[in-house]
Amino acid sequence: MRGIFIIICGTLLAVGAIFMFHLYAQPEHGNARMDVVVTILPEADFVRHVGGDRVRVTVIVPPGVSPHTYEPRPEQLKQVSAAKLYFMVGSGMKLEQNLVVKVRAINPDIKIVNISKGITIIDNDPHVWTAPANAKLMVENICDALVQIDPGHAGYYVNNANAYLRELDALDYYFHSKLDQFDNRAFLVYHPAFGYLALQYNLTQIAVERDGKEPTARVIRDCIDQAKRYKLGYVFVAPQFTTVQCEAIAREIGGEIGTMDPLPANYTANMMQIADLLAEEFMD
Repeated sequence: MRGIFIIICGTLLAVGAIFMFHLYAQPEHGNARMDVVVTILPEADFVRHVGGDRVRVTVIVPPGVSPHTYEPRPEQLKQVSAAKLYFMVGSGMKLEQNLVVKVRAINPDIKIVNISKGITIIDNDPHVWTAPANAKLMVENICDALVQIDPGHAGYYVNNANAYLRELDALDYYFHSKLDQFDNRAFLVYHPAFGYLALQYNLTQIAVERDGKEPTARVIRDCIDQAKRYKLGYVFVAPQFTTVQCEAIAREIGGEIGTMDPLPANYTANMMQIADLLAEEFMD
C-alpha cells in the first residue's frame, strides 16, 4: 500500500512540475507584462502568486534537474536580455554565482534581487525555501521589488502577496497539525535539502549525501544504523537524483524509496504532500 501511495505522489508531482514549467515559460500576448527571470521553480510559483497577470516568468532550471549541476542554455540566456528583474534565491547556490555575472553582461539594466534577504543561512545550506517561514520572507521580498519597479500597481502586488502569505500560514498550520503529535521525528533523505524545514518543525534530517559527495561505505552503514534506531521505513529521494545507494539502504532496513521534491512547481501542494509523507513515516 505504501509503494502505491509513493508512486501516485511521485507521478502527480512530476506531471504537475512539467505542466507548471511550460505554463511559466510560455510568453503571453500583450506588452503590459513585465519579463522576470528566476532560478528555480519554487521562486516562479512565488513570483506568479505576487505578480499575477502583470509578470511573465522565465525559469532557468527546468523540472527534474538539479541546480547544483545545471548549465543554462544559450537560448535561456537570450531571454534574460528582455527581462526587467532577476530574482535570485541568493542563498549561496554556485549556479547563481556564475549566472549573475552572465546576466549583468547580457542585460546591464536588469535589476537583480536577492529574495533571501533577512534569512539566516545555516551551514552554507542554500535550500532556504523548504521552510514555510522562509518562503514567507521570500514572498515579501518579491513583493517589495515589484512595488519598487512598478509603483503604479503597488496595491495589486500587496493584495496578491497578502493572499499568498495567508496560504503559507495555512501551510504552517497544516504541518503542525500533522507532525506535532509525534515523538519520533527523524527522517532519512539522500540529498540534504530539508534542513530548514527540519529546523522550523523540530525534526531530525539524516542525509546520505554529505558535503556534496557520494556516500562512502561508512556513511551508508551509519545511515542504515540510524534508520534502524529510529525504525524508519522510507529513504526519501528527490526527483533530481537517482541513486543505487538509497535502494541498498532501503533493502537493508526493510523499507522503500519515497519521493520528496525540494523543487516543486506548486509549492504549497507539494509541501502538504511532504507533511503527509513525514506523518506516515513518524507513525510507524
